[in-house]
Amino acid sequence: MKNKKKIIIGVIAVVAAVVVLLGIYRAFGPKAAEGTKAYTVEVTNSEGETKQYSGKTDAEYLRGLMDELAAAGDFSYEGSDSEYGLMIETVNGERADYALDGAYWAIYVNGEYGMYGADSQPVEDGETYSFVYESAQ
Repeated sequence: MKNKKKIIIGVIAVVAAVVVLLGIYRAFGPKAAEGTKAYTVEVTNSEGETKQYSGKTDAEYLRGLMDELAAAGDFSYEGSDSEYGLMIETVNGERADYALDGAYWAIYVNGEYGMYGADSQPVEDGETYSFVYESAQ
């Protein structure tokens, strides 16, 4: 009987800890701003050439903004969905193949290496998002 009580108390404690951690994440995790936001998107290819896009968006996350730019016609991207979110493989027709030569598309936010992928990077008013072709070689 004492063992059952200990097990029940343990299960309740674990559930309570999970609920608290989820609450902390929701309170302090990345948040998307709603409403029209000004943005700048820069794409720097393997030659170091940069193309810039500016405008306003209601997209909450970077992937939504990428979809809007692609629909406008002058920007394109391809990637695959994984358990970690979108893995960007091609931007504006240039493919980065990490397995081949260590190349990948890095995301920068206001000049700093991005902490989130395109699926979870919130779009904020006035920020600059950069896709930079980077290679380990």
